[in-house]
Amino acid sequence: MEKPKKVVLAYSGGLDTSVIIRWLIDNYGCEVIAFSADVGQQEDMEEVRKKALATGASKVHIYDLKEEFLRDYCFKALKAQALYEGKYPLGTALNRPIISKYLVEVAEKEGADAVAHGATGKGNDQVRFEVSVMALNPDLKCLAPVREWEFRSREEEIEYAQKHGIPVPVTKDKPYSIDLNIWSISIECGILEDPWEEPPEDAYLITKSPHEAPDEPLYLEIDFEGGEPVSLNGEKMDPVSLMLKLNEVGGQYGVGRVDMVENRLVGIKSREVYEAPGATILYAAHRELEHLCLDRETFRFKEYLAVKYAELVYY
Repeated sequence: MEKPKKVVLAYSGGLDTSVIIRWLIDNYGCEVIAFSADVGQQEDMEEVRKKALATGASKVHIYDLKEEFLRDYCFKALKAQALYEGKYPLGTALNRPIISKYLVEVAEKEGADAVAHGATGKGNDQVRFEVSVMALNPDLKCLAPVREWEFRSREEEIEYAQKHGIPVPVTKDKPYSIDLNIWSISIECGILEDPWEEPPEDAYLITKSPHEAPDEPLYLEIDFEGGEPVSLNGEKMDPVSLMLKLNEVGGQYGVGRVDMVENRLVGIKSREVYEAPGATILYAAHRELEHLCLDRETFRFKEYLAVKYAELVYY
């Protein structure tokens, strides 16, 4: 394959994509432009920009996609009551298509001949990115450096990053791989690779342990219109404000921790830990609304459709 001259990388600022910038420059001799989507990962996006430029990116594009992500992706899955294998609220699966959409848009604006992502050869994201990119612009090459490079472990990546002065938010003592957005957080690697081990408290970012949560109950009233949430406790709220508040409240009460072994698209089983306090609250409320509004046969048929919807999103 002819080496690309200009690559737009889906850049998160984490270990893999930070290493990828330097690796692409060293191995392909190409210009690397970083694209970062703000999907509610609670990062200082200007710091992400600075890190990408310091690591070797020639330019950085940052798009605020939080509201579109919630409105056009997450709330549609909520409406379907779609939970993969009955547990996972699909946060990462839902945000890959919107990231791919704007990754391709930036590549076309910049005249790039390739895009790149940081997904591994073991997971689902490689398929989500590559199928989305091919559907949107089949002329773009789609590079997957993690499938090509020489590193055999995250520890080797960390050593490479330290050698090249790349600042990364992981250490050998806390080597979690975290994908965070406003809908849910996915946590992998480290001790979590062993399904027998209980997730340590330091793996969680936004939820308190139930042991530390308040003993007094808290009542929430959520209004839905057309199957989508529009207000909290009588106050009309935009999607982003609503989710931020629900994540805050749910996290304080230890709501939304998910620990599961799931079936990946590529055919392997994987232990996954998630945090989704706001989404968990919304799914519970929406479920009760369905019990109230739907007749028996519609409810049963919709349960089947919810399973298929979740599978299609996940795959």
